[in-house]
Amino acid sequence: MGDEGSLGEGVLVTVRHLARVRLGARVALAEFEGDRARVLSGASVLDPGRATGEVLEAAGLELLPPVEPSKVVAVALNYKAHAAEMKKPLPEEPLFFLKPPSSLLAPGRPIRLPPQSREVHHEAEMGLVVGRPLCRASPDEARGAILGLVCVNDVTARDIQRRTGHYSVSKTFDTFCPMGPSVAVGRNPEDLRVVARVNGQVRQDGRTSDLIFDCARLLCAISSVMTLQPGDVVSTGTPPGVGPLHAGDVVEIEVEGVGVLSNPVA
Repeated sequence: MGDEGSLGEGVLVTVRHLARVRLGARVALAEFEGDRARVLSGASVLDPGRATGEVLEAAGLELLPPVEPSKVVAVALNYKAHAAEMKKPLPEEPLFFLKPPSSLLAPGRPIRLPPQSREVHHEAEMGLVVGRPLCRASPDEARGAILGLVCVNDVTARDIQRRTGHYSVSKTFDTFCPMGPSVAVGRNPEDLRVVARVNGQVRQDGRTSDLIFDCARLLCAISSVMTLQPGDVVSTGTPPGVGPLHAGDVVEIEVEGVGVLSNPVA
């Protein structure tokens, strides 16, 4: 089920869109196909199980963050044009930081602007969902460990980042990591369009082919420092065009062939 994606060299695979949904008092895993969602027997995208026969209308389902990572590792300054707009030199090796699980936000839920900040920005990113443990991975091991892709908004209190000169506070507030709507399993990450829209207006528009450090390089670098566990997410950096969010806005993050992540701002 799902659409078709390429893994390169003419190999086509079926792309599956898997999401966690709340169905009354229970949480279930569902596979989305058009306007329908097929409930699966598995508990997570790591082990989706089989179709149960329960089919639901996709519209109106309450979506949860599609994975429950032990950590989200985000990458800074991984597009040349974004480094230029931030007036930062190009990094010689990947720069990464952690966003805590407490910052995760489900699709449709409001990003809350913290009172400590007067300048909160959106950052559209493609996230990699890790499917197997990675420790000091080789490039081939890294590529083989990518289970799927997900849309991420690396929300940032820019004034705090500017004042402190680091990421540990400015990017880790509650609700500062919207993620979803589903994990696209089988989608090749190498050349996908990444877009941010605020109130329907395009703010960011880039392609993952412009990454300074590609996906395998990122996973190798990160796993040389910390073990990546199944379900962890690596957010690969943002293209140029980051800008402010205000109460009442609706921000959309779209990754080509992955989905559209939409959140209001409160």
